[in-house]
Amino acid sequence: MNVFQSIAAALSPQGLLWTLLIIGVATFLHELAHYALAKKQGVGVKSFSVGMGPVLFKQAWRGTEWRLSLLPIGGYVEIDGMAPEEGPGGVYRSPTRGFAALPAWGKVAVLLAGPLMNLALAIGLMTLTFTSQGVPAPDRARIEAVLPGSRAQALGLRAGDVVTAVNGRDIPDTYTVDGQPRAGWETLRDTLATSGPKTLTVERGGQTREVAFDWRAQVNGERQRLGIEYRPDVQPASVPTAFVTSLTTTAEAVPQILRAFGGLFARFFTLDLSRDENVSGPIGTAEIVSQAAALSPWALAQVAVLLNLSLAFFNLIPIPGLDGGRIMLVLVGALRGRPLTFAQEQAISVAGFAFVMLLMMFVVVRDVSRFF
Repeated sequence: MNVFQSIAAALSPQGLLWTLLIIGVATFLHELAHYALAKKQGVGVKSFSVGMGPVLFKQAWRGTEWRLSLLPIGGYVEIDGMAPEEGPGGVYRSPTRGFAALPAWGKVAVLLAGPLMNLALAIGLMTLTFTSQGVPAPDRARIEAVLPGSRAQALGLRAGDVVTAVNGRDIPDTYTVDGQPRAGWETLRDTLATSGPKTLTVERGGQTREVAFDWRAQVNGERQRLGIEYRPDVQPASVPTAFVTSLTTTAEAVPQILRAFGGLFARFFTLDLSRDENVSGPIGTAEIVSQAAALSPWALAQVAVLLNLSLAFFNLIPIPGLDGGRIMLVLVGALRGRPLTFAQEQAISVAGFAFVMLLMMFVVVRDVSRFF
């Protein structure tokens, strides 16, 4: 099997379609937010493209040329006054109208609108998911399956049982191991990593029972398994509860996302092509979406949440060429009391754009290299 066959085997047509749809919607709404904030402040928008590359269809409406382009990846919005304008003698200069004429807060509002739209979309999808599926209860571990012939089966444990306490102590919401936070339900795994008498407090059908047993974590150097599959329990939630849970989940995800981006930059500067589970390229993303599509619509919603959160925070990184980099240049100009010169801004923007392109190429190369 060659590389192309290996990649094709890892993907599914359904997964590819869902990948394009999820990324397409995320990008469209991101650009639509830039468009809306610009128009709200009286700034013209020359064009709005869904997709990139050659234009397949275009239609003028409300002063904007709306385009459908060939490549179904991304999109763009061309806001008046963001690109250099041609002066006398064909010499380009900094724009003086449209976006360029806005006060600093107005420019920041236009630039910030895109990432905030992706953030809002992620929170909205999470709220919908939690309202429909329930909110995770990190202090309760639900047994999903009991392996036949296992120690768990001999102890009378069943799928659907909920473990609420271990060794007489209620499972906490969170705990820390080696300085790293963990959800409370994971304490069950750490408890079984050591030998000795164990007691699980189990809820079943509204009744509580104690399951006590002696446990040996290893036998003849081989790790023993209780024989259960488990995950956090879920509790029904109202819309307000689901919304608050979405906000706290987003806040908890921020450090993880920032660490993932930090790891990506470290690998980029050291040219480390080893696989990183925290950051996926286009093929890896399509693989994840393919797997989610085979599970349920709610699994796809979770992937869409992660993609929108990643898009929001990646665009806020202060690298010229990204929304965060442009915001940084606006703020620098406001602090100086005057904008950067055309030459300065162009040099910084070109360098930032080149860096982003190299970073994207690195992600793609690393994504493909694992198939060799």
